[in-house]
Amino acid sequence: MKLTKKPTAANSGFGTLPVFFTAISTVLGAVLFLRFGYATGTLGFWGAILLVILGHLITVPTALAISEIATNKRVEGGGEYFIISRSFGLKIGSTIGITLYLSQAISVAFYIIAFTEAFTPLFNWWTGCFGFALPRQVISIPTAVILSLIILRKGTGTGVKALYIISVVLAVSLICFFAGKPIDATEDAAFFVNHNFGFFNREKFFVLFAICFPAFTGMTAGVGLSGDLKDPGKSIPLGTMGGTLTGLIIYILVVWKLAVSAPQADLIEDQLIMSRIAFWGALVIPLGLAACTLSSALGFMMISPRTLQALACDRTFPFKRANILLARGKGKTREPFNASLVSIVIALVFILIGNVDMVAEIISMFFLITYGSLCLISFLNHFGSPPSYRPRFKSKWYFSLGGFLLSVWVMFMISPLYTIISYILIIAIYLYIEHYNKDQKGLMNIFKGAIFQLNRKLHVYIQKKRSNAEDEDWRPAAICISSNSLERDKVLDLMKWMSHQYGFGTYFHHIEGYYSKQTYADSQEVLRQLIDRQKEKESTLYIDTMISPSYTSAIAQAIQTPSISGMENNMVVFEFDRNHPEEITRILENVKLVKAGNFDICIFAASTPPVRFRNGIHIWIRTTDAMNANLMILLGYIIMSHPDWQKSQLKIFNICQSEQHEEAKRELEERINSGRLPITLTNIEMVQLPENQTISELITERSRHAGLTIIGFREEMIKHESALRFFTDFPAIGDILFVNASLSKEID
Repeated sequence: MKLTKKPTAANSGFGTLPVFFTAISTVLGAVLFLRFGYATGTLGFWGAILLVILGHLITVPTALAISEIATNKRVEGGGEYFIISRSFGLKIGSTIGITLYLSQAISVAFYIIAFTEAFTPLFNWWTGCFGFALPRQVISIPTAVILSLIILRKGTGTGVKALYIISVVLAVSLICFFAGKPIDATEDAAFFVNHNFGFFNREKFFVLFAICFPAFTGMTAGVGLSGDLKDPGKSIPLGTMGGTLTGLIIYILVVWKLAVSAPQADLIEDQLIMSRIAFWGALVIPLGLAACTLSSALGFMMISPRTLQALACDRTFPFKRANILLARGKGKTREPFNASLVSIVIALVFILIGNVDMVAEIISMFFLITYGSLCLISFLNHFGSPPSYRPRFKSKWYFSLGGFLLSVWVMFMISPLYTIISYILIIAIYLYIEHYNKDQKGLMNIFKGAIFQLNRKLHVYIQKKRSNAEDEDWRPAAICISSNSLERDKVLDLMKWMSHQYGFGTYFHHIEGYYSKQTYADSQEVLRQLIDRQKEKESTLYIDTMISPSYTSAIAQAIQTPSISGMENNMVVFEFDRNHPEEITRILENVKLVKAGNFDICIFAASTPPVRFRNGIHIWIRTTDAMNANLMILLGYIIMSHPDWQKSQLKIFNICQSEQHEEAKRELEERINSGRLPITLTNIEMVQLPENQTISELITERSRHAGLTIIGFREEMIKHESALRFFTDFPAIGDILFVNASLSKEID
C-alpha cells in the first residue's frame, strides 16, 4: 500500500520546451562563465576540447539511456530516480536515488555560490572602500531564501515561467560574447592561435575535469520534471537530447572563442575573462552569469524535492513518519512542500561552505555514479533483451557500456580514494535499505536477463563450434537418475565432486508416475529441499526432477535431454545401496539402453559408513582395463580436485601376473615419461595376483579403509551370469565406483 499518490502526468501539462530549457540553462551555467577560461588557458585549446568531448562521452550515452528507458514505460514523478528504481528495482534504485538526490540538493548550493561571482565588481569596490572583504554569503544566503520562497509559495509553474526569461538573458549574453573582439587590439586571432592551440599541463587534466564536469550534468535536469509533463515519453527524449547536443556545440564554440580572443595568462588569472571579450561584456556577462546560475539553482530547486518525494512514496526510509511527511504534496499538483524544506536546509549548509571548486568536485562524484548506473541499466536491458523492454526510442548497447566504463574510469582518475569511499557509501546505503525492504526486488534480479542471454548465446556458440569428441580435452558431463535422493546423499556428493572444477553434473530426482498436478507439486517440493541441502554444501551440481512412469523411461528421457552446460552429456551414473544388493538388477537391465548412446557408465555402490577422506582414493587397473584405465585415472584426479579431498592422496594399483610384471611396469614408465599420465611412479604400485587369491580378495585386502575405490568393468560382464556377484562381491570395502568407458580417453 502506497503512502500517498505520486504526482502523475495527468496532473499538469508541460510540454517539451520546459525540459529543453531546464537542461540547456543548467548546461550553460556557472562553469561556462567562471571556469572555462581557466580550463582553456591551463590545458590549451585541444586540452579543453578533449575535456568537453570526454564529458559528453559520458553524458551523451546517459542522455540516450534516459531517453530510451523513458519511452519504454510510463514515467512518473521522480525523474532519474523513477527510471533507475523501475529498471533496477527499488533496493538499488533507492540507493542510487539517495545519492542522486544529494547531488541535486548540493547543486542548488553550487549554483547559488557561483551566482555571487556575478557581483565580483561589487565585492572589489567594497574591499577598496572599506578595507576588508565582504563575505560572499551576504549575497548567496538571501538569494537562496528568495528562491526558496518563490518555489514554496508559487510552485513549479512560476519556476518554469522564470526559466523562459532567464533563457532569453542567457542567449543574449552568449550572442554578445561571440560578437566580441580579442581583448588586445594590437594582436589578431592568429597570434592567440599560435599560443593557445595545444595541449598543456596534462597532469592537471582530471583535476579540471572534476571542476568542470558539473557543466555537463545539467542535461538530465529536465528529467526531474517528469511528474509535471503531459507526455514524458515524448518530451524527455526530445528535450534531453536537444539540450545535450546544443550544449556540446556551444561549449566547443566557446572554447574556440576563448582561445582566439585572449592570451593564456589572462585566461588563467581572470575568472570573468568573458566579460572582457564580449560586446557590452561588463554588463551582459555578469547578467548572463546571474541568469544561468539562478536558472540552474531554480531548476535543481524544482527537481531535488521531487526526487526526495518519490523516494518517500516508495517508503525508502526506515521511519514511517518521515516517509509520510516527505511524500505529502500540496495542492492539486501535489507540490513537494515538505521535501522542498529539507532540500533548502541541505543547500544552505553547503552555501555556508562557499567554495565553488570543492562543491563542484563533490557533485561530480555523485553524478558520475548516477550516470554510470543509468548507462549500466540501458546496457543490461539491451543485453538481457527482456520481452517487456520495448522502447520507442532506441540507443545502442555499446554506447551504454562505454558510458558506464568511462564513468567508473574517470572517477578513479579524479580520485581513487574518493571513488572507493563513494562505492563503500553506496554499498552501505544498499545494505541498510535492504535490511528494511526485504520484499523488494534487489541486485539478484538485475542481472537475471543478462545472465540468461549470456548463457543462451554461449550454448549456441559451443554447439556450433563443437568438434569431434576425440579431438577435445575430455571432461565429464554426467547425469544421474535416482528415486532415493532424500534418503541417500552419498551419490549427490559424488556428483558434486565430479562437477566441482573440471566437469558438469546434472542430478534428476525420479518420481515414478504420470505427470499430473499432484506429481508436479510433489516434484517441486522435493526440488526445493534438494536445492536447500546443496546450498549448505556450496555445490555446483545442477538439480532437477523428472516425472516418469518407470525407471527405464526416466533414463531414456534423461539421456536425450540436452545438457544445460552446453556440452553433450557423456556419462551416466547409476547408484545402489550395498545393503540392498537387489537394486543392481534394474541397473544392469538398463545398461544396454545407455550404451546405445555411447555413454560412459559409472555404477556407484554406496556403503553405510561415512567417507574417510584422509585414506584417499584407490584405483585398481587390470589387464582387461585397457579401455577403462585412463577414464578411471581421470575421474580420480577430477574427484581429488574437490576441497573435501584436499588432504588425500591418489593411489593406483596395477594388477598383473608374475610373468607380465616387468612388461607392465615398463609400459607404465613410458606412458608417464611421455606425459600421457599426470602421475609419478610413487603413485603406482605394481601388484602381482597370488595364485591362491581372487581379485576381489586382493582389492578388499588393500583398499579396506580407502575413502573411495574405483574399479573398472567390461560391457561383456553385464551379459554374464556372474555380473550380479561381481558388483556385490566387495562387502568389506567402503564406497566403490565401477567404471566402464565407451571409448578410450587420451591423457595428454
